[in-house]
Amino acid sequence: MSNPTVLAPGASAFAAFARPGADIPDFEHIRRLANQVVPFGAFVGVEVTEVDADHAVVEIPDRPELTNQLGTVHAGAQFLAADIAGACAFVGATAVRIADVAWLVVRDSWSSFRRPATGLVRAVATVEERGVRRVLAAGPGERVDLDGKAHLYDAAGAAVATFRFAYVAELVPADQPVSAGGNGGRS
Repeated sequence: MSNPTVLAPGASAFAAFARPGADIPDFEHIRRLANQVVPFGAFVGVEVTEVDADHAVVEIPDRPELTNQLGTVHAGAQFLAADIAGACAFVGATAVRIADVAWLVVRDSWSSFRRPATGLVRAVATVEERGVRRVLAAGPGERVDLDGKAHLYDAAGAAVATFRFAYVAELVPADQPVSAGGNGGRS
């Protein structure tokens, strides 16, 4: 069975986030679309609540089925929120050129759980600025390594976990179209 919400089976998995011809990124469009394109995130009920050029926020709802046998938020739900927040932080940070990105994958990840998480949990993610600059300056078909992190907080604002991600992104090769909807920032 295929996933009907796959963004773009063509050259850029991220072209749907771009708004061809727009001078500034549409972060609200990115946020809304992000809540639709990850079926597992929708199934679990995590929600992207903020995206901009500096960070993204994802919330894990306070639901008993997202807890473990101790009644605290399951580590898998925390990882999912951190993972989605990190990807959204990448999209927000590279929004001016997102249609040129063929794909982004997590190459490696590390987690540090600080205390049991209860209730609503927020994942606040960023990607490192130096890596973003490399993505924005990359040529067609080039691969770029970059790092990101997500800090998770409970409803009281206490830090409950930190996730670090090592990503690799690849730009669309010069001989492939970016998308049917525009030039993705290419001139």
